[in-house]
Amino acid sequence: MGSRVDYNAPGQSSTTMSYSADGTRLFSCGTNKEWESFLVEWNESEGAVKRTYFGLGKRSVGVVQFDTTKNRVLAAGDDFTVKFWDMDNLNLLTSTPAGGGLPLSPCIRFNKEGTLLAVSTDDNGVKILANSDGVRLLRTVENRSFDASRVAPPAVVKAPNIGPFGYNNATIGTTIGDRAAPIASIVGPNNDARILADVKPRITDESVEKSRIWKLTEINEPSQCRTLRLPDSLTAMRVSRLIYTNSGVAILALACNAVHKLWKWQRSDRNITVKATTSVAPQLWQPSSGILMTNDISDTNPEDAVPCFALSKNDSYVMSASGGKISLFNMMTFKTMTTFMPPPPAVTFLAFHPQDNNIIAIGMDDSWIQIYNVRVDEVKTKLKGHQKRITGLAFSHTLNVLVSSGADSQLCVWSTDGWEKQTSKFLQIPNVRAASPHVETRVQFHLDQIHLLAVHETQIVIFEAPKLECLKQWVPREASGPITHATYSCDSQMIYVSFEDGSVGVLTASTLRLRCRISSAAYLPPNPSLRVYPLVIAAHPSDPNQFALGLTDGGVQIVEPSESEGKWGTSPAENGTGPCTTSGATGSEPPQR
Repeated sequence: MGSRVDYNAPGQSSTTMSYSADGTRLFSCGTNKEWESFLVEWNESEGAVKRTYFGLGKRSVGVVQFDTTKNRVLAAGDDFTVKFWDMDNLNLLTSTPAGGGLPLSPCIRFNKEGTLLAVSTDDNGVKILANSDGVRLLRTVENRSFDASRVAPPAVVKAPNIGPFGYNNATIGTTIGDRAAPIASIVGPNNDARILADVKPRITDESVEKSRIWKLTEINEPSQCRTLRLPDSLTAMRVSRLIYTNSGVAILALACNAVHKLWKWQRSDRNITVKATTSVAPQLWQPSSGILMTNDISDTNPEDAVPCFALSKNDSYVMSASGGKISLFNMMTFKTMTTFMPPPPAVTFLAFHPQDNNIIAIGMDDSWIQIYNVRVDEVKTKLKGHQKRITGLAFSHTLNVLVSSGADSQLCVWSTDGWEKQTSKFLQIPNVRAASPHVETRVQFHLDQIHLLAVHETQIVIFEAPKLECLKQWVPREASGPITHATYSCDSQMIYVSFEDGSVGVLTASTLRLRCRISSAAYLPPNPSLRVYPLVIAAHPSDPNQFALGLTDGGVQIVEPSESEGKWGTSPAENGTGPCTTSGATGSEPPQR
């Protein structure tokens, strides 16, 4: 596809690159043929050096290694020492020889928390430097009851106080021992390595969720939750598609006029960790060129077009269509990288292959699915199993299947190995409700990659793939109007459901019981002359209690629980009440099977 941005490394040096922990700042360190080294921060969108740090020495051999931690500290192995910089200060903060015995260019690596720093030694060993929190951690490990036959506890030897490390004014310790022991000693009993493991969003045990009977919480006032309408200076048009970026610090919307809008949360005194929050408004972001990401619409009637998009795993590209050709956009520059597949038939759904971003499943208006390789610009195969246009696609990398859904209310399971159809099933649509000509059936895999959420305007259904065994079904009462959209929370413990009456329901995913109902009055200002409701709902990728709504008036609204509650709904164990009978999305509890 060609490069997005060309980086000319300073001094034409051999360069390694690293992001800060929150993914918002990009650094590189390199050594050129004249053995000059450069440590710099980049302006990522422009491909230019933002700042150059001072303090690296003139080299004779080797390439300088570096690392970052805590979104604030840079460290590099240089001149037989470890050197530290504040990311916002060009001058050297401090350095340490780590008790000696380091090579000219030692390799270094921080742990996730930034409390320990591993440094390679001249005799092929590893030393562990620690700040005060790291020393306490090592002492905790040392005091654990270890199986002596499997692993020996570490010996922590204090080195002289050499100043701040990660901004904790503490002594830096050096862990010394048998060459294999320091690595093993960080692993506790039963190979418990959680102490230093990368921390991921905690996934609640479903068995615990199933044992809870949640008390239905009604949220009808703005004071009962936290909301934020995203600032928008562009033309307000109905939001057709909505997604958080995988980093969780930006939101991308596609309006019915084929224009994309991107909001980014920026670092500030009120948002030091840079996260999506209702407390701080994000910036409606545009590159310096001022261009917009606008889809090709050809001769398509906007009202008849089916907008769709898919975001690459690294948030670098968005593939999108609004009735015309598919466009591939650079998310940093907003430039159109390429366009392909002009209608007819029009594209109606897009999904990246989970293991290869060059492979895309493309759902078509003529009911076919095309498996397309972007790199070679070639359709690898075509899948036929539906009678009407494709409305949803979802990959399971665990089962190696693709599940498709169509306007015919049918689900099909395809093997990604040979693309043969394995099974299919129709949803049971109630006769009491006439199907809309634009009705959509959406599919999404649970975090376990086995359970499948199917969303239709009349119902929510949980299937077990790949056989599509129906496990649970949930039907809202008529008064709420059709379901407009639904999605799993990021931990798959809840399902957020939006309705045409403007309300949002929060279901417990394992039981499909309603735990919380949020009325439109809680997040929308009163406007009797305009009926506004959410068309799409998007779940935050790491905060299970935050979601975003794309509205018919063109607005995007972020919704979070109140700070006092911290989550949606209350279980009896927390409020002292006994089991209660919950209701449907806005009424009676539906039948489940």
